[in-house]
Amino acid sequence: MCELFAYSSRVPARVRFAFREFARHGGPHAANPNGWGAAYFEGVDAHVLREAQPALTSAFVPVLEKHDFHSPLVVAHIRRASRGPVALVNTQPFSRELFGRRHIFAHNGDLPDIERVLPLAHTPYRPMGQTDSEHAFYVLMQALIALDAEGGGDDLKRRIAVVSGFAAKLRAIGPANFLFTDGDLLFAHAHHRLSHPGNTWVPGLHLLMRNAASEHLVRASGLHIQGRDDKPAPAALLASVPLTPEAWEPLPENTLLVLQQGRLIARVQV
Repeated sequence: MCELFAYSSRVPARVRFAFREFARHGGPHAANPNGWGAAYFEGVDAHVLREAQPALTSAFVPVLEKHDFHSPLVVAHIRRASRGPVALVNTQPFSRELFGRRHIFAHNGDLPDIERVLPLAHTPYRPMGQTDSEHAFYVLMQALIALDAEGGGDDLKRRIAVVSGFAAKLRAIGPANFLFTDGDLLFAHAHHRLSHPGNTWVPGLHLLMRNAASEHLVRASGLHIQGRDDKPAPAALLASVPLTPEAWEPLPENTLLVLQQGRLIARVQV
């Protein structure tokens, strides 16, 4: 299945992916993904880099592995196609503007018949691709637009309620692990995913909370994070599978986390 990753901190970090190695974290069947992408936030906007081909054969990946982007919030996704053809338009993370901010969404799972179960309202804003994941993203965006129209767009409790309700609707259809952010808050929803080999259900997301430090350094197979600042700051990492020998927490099913600058500000069972 697909792989998810996110980094959140107050301190901008240099997050470099060796996608050829990172793709293998999901098991032997994940080593040849059908696309990859990463979003690096810079204020309200983000650098969104995607490619609809295996990282193993990409000429662009070696350039990305040496990039010098520094960002306090990074979301990445490696695709193993289940719905929609292998094409850029179907490659995650998906990115759309809303309320003057870049919104990023990445999903791991399979949501059969979501178009019928959760139809979209007739608006000028429509998915460009054919995946269930992008359709789900637009379901969430339309719910947030409706909340804003009611005057509750800046109310954290009401936003959490909207995302929680959205997650519950997805779980009724299929596996619904996702990351969603507007560049300020990072929402992470854990459901379950199939492991390889064996195809048994395992936790869909894992969390690693780093204590406040003046430097955060992570060296793992396929991942290198280095963030430095004069003032200590916490950091949070999320991944489909643990990436380091540290004590990653397997998130229980139906858990929704809300993080901001590396701090956990809300945790609810939905």
